[in-house]
Amino acid sequence: MTDHDMTDPVKLKLGTRASPLAMAQAHETRARLCAAHGWDEQAVELHPVTASGDKVQDRPLAEIGGKALWTKELDQWLADGLIDASVHSLKDVETVRPDEFTLAAILPRADKRDRLIGAASLAALPQGAVIGTSAPRRAAQALHQRPDCKVVFFRGNVATRLAKLAAGEADATFLAAAGLERLGQQGVGHALDPADWLPAPAQGAIALECRTADSRVRQLMAAVDHAPSRAEVMAERALLAALGGGCHSAIAVSCDPVGDDLLMRAALFSPDGAERVAGETRFAPGDSNGPAQLAQDLLARSSPAIRNLFGSGH
Repeated sequence: MTDHDMTDPVKLKLGTRASPLAMAQAHETRARLCAAHGWDEQAVELHPVTASGDKVQDRPLAEIGGKALWTKELDQWLADGLIDASVHSLKDVETVRPDEFTLAAILPRADKRDRLIGAASLAALPQGAVIGTSAPRRAAQALHQRPDCKVVFFRGNVATRLAKLAAGEADATFLAAAGLERLGQQGVGHALDPADWLPAPAQGAIALECRTADSRVRQLMAAVDHAPSRAEVMAERALLAALGGGCHSAIAVSCDPVGDDLLMRAALFSPDGAERVAGETRFAPGDSNGPAQLAQDLLARSSPAIRNLFGSGH
């Protein structure tokens, strides 16, 4: 791909998934890039792709290829030079990425909490209520707090899941606060307190990924990189990497600034929610040893029901 000509109004080609939420995130990214560089909107071109993860809605991700289903088409476009960068929901990006790609920018992180739709709280759900979710973390956390409830499989974009709920397929479901906010639906549902309900690693963060060798694009992306958000999400991804967790693993974590440090609280669950191991640690931003030590501590205190979902047991 030749360097963009100075007279070419298009400075960057951004690849994105085509779902409504992904498009909202791509528009936010474009607005931030244009504001940072003083560009007109047409300087950043959006290239939507229908990801495999959006095509197959009837089975859990873990059964059909995991998180790679959200990234593989965009990865191909990026490798082929058809786009300059990809816009991702960072929580959907595999922990280990190819060396030829770099997470060049993390945008300011939005609300990282989950919202419960269908009841004011988990405690308010009726006895034996049906909860719809496809996320092992949400299912296990819900069953840990409400073992009387039943979890049914719910996948699809925000509108699809809200429609399934409205159709009576479940009494309640969970959605990320950040996603609802970006779709202009911040009033939907009830935010769950992170003190007793931890989010997914990197929830609420938009990441921009480009080719490692592309110094021009890396430099342009650096202008919208938000260092505090990067420190939080990279610490959460370091915990994931140290745990060796996959799509079947129920991992919940929140990393928050405390003074000059980061405080990480994390919990691992058995799939049925019966077992929970939790811990916390405080460390300096950029220190991946803190998350790695917490991972070792959590695994050391886990029963086989939890431990077998991680590392070599996974």
